[in-house]
Amino acid sequence: MAHRTYVRVFAIFDESGEVSPMSLQLRGRTYAIDRVLAKRYAFATKAGGQGMRYTIRIGEQQTYLFQDEHQRWFVEEKEHVQ
Repeated sequence: MAHRTYVRVFAIFDESGEVSPMSLQLRGRTYAIDRVLAKRYAFATKAGGQGMRYTIRIGEQQTYLFQDEHQRWFVEEKEHVQ
């Protein structure tokens, strides 16, 4: 099972209004986004919800970063079983 974790995102907007996320902050740690591989409207299948889904690369890791309909950014995180 997974849940949404809202994150702080530093992004750049170009002249036409297109947004490009540059880094994200999770639990006080900042991760530089090396590359945006794809962008499309999609469902967050693991955590629920929908929005613009950015396929991003941070180092060697590829993951998804979502921007929901309220312009909030989130990632899908696995819940830890204790």
